[in-house]
Amino acid sequence: MHILLTGATGLLGQGVLNACLASPDVTRITVLARRPLDRAEAKVNEVLLEDFSQAATVQAQLSGIDAALYCAGAPPIGTAEKEYRRVTVELTLSVARAYAAANPQGRFFYISGANSDPESRLMPLRIKGETEDALQRLPVTTVMLRPGGILPEEGTHSPHGVMRMFHALASPLQGMIVKNVPGAATTNGAIGRAMIALARSPSPPAIVENREINQLGQPAA
Repeated sequence: MHILLTGATGLLGQGVLNACLASPDVTRITVLARRPLDRAEAKVNEVLLEDFSQAATVQAQLSGIDAALYCAGAPPIGTAEKEYRRVTVELTLSVARAYAAANPQGRFFYISGANSDPESRLMPLRIKGETEDALQRLPVTTVMLRPGGILPEEGTHSPHGVMRMFHALASPLQGMIVKNVPGAATTNGAIGRAMIALARSPSPPAIVENREINQLGQPAA
């Protein structure tokens, strides 16, 4: 499969990129990014775009891609609502529309969040829900993954200092949390492996909750 990945330098994207690099099913990865990655990989081709709202300008470079794994976004804590909406709704839809136009038979996988709902009183969940609704109206197959807490697998880390501190404290209990509360938390690598499994599926579900992410994202024995 040829995969498009956004958000490759974030906590989530790092785990998804590692899962794609490790998967024999993924032969090529196009990373859409604002700045170059700090690692060189034979499978990876970079398309640099400083402003994702201009995704239509690189539409030709997105052609022939089997699945888009959209992992870019803004942190819900500390981001003003106007900016959170711009990043979450406007930029996501810009990339999704360009991808759909270039690959009408492709699949677009969006990392949403647990309990996303356009009627929610909580700003991040409401905006994520609005994004889901807008994506589902596009002329391309879309899949919404709704993880709860996202923990880092080995070799990955959050770009945010406060989150790195939290993850360091939680690290000794990480495996226990995911195993014993499978509906509440997952790992960035499990999300990547789940998306690859869903991309291989002949008919993936429209919504994938945290528990299903953990089931699909089990590491290979």
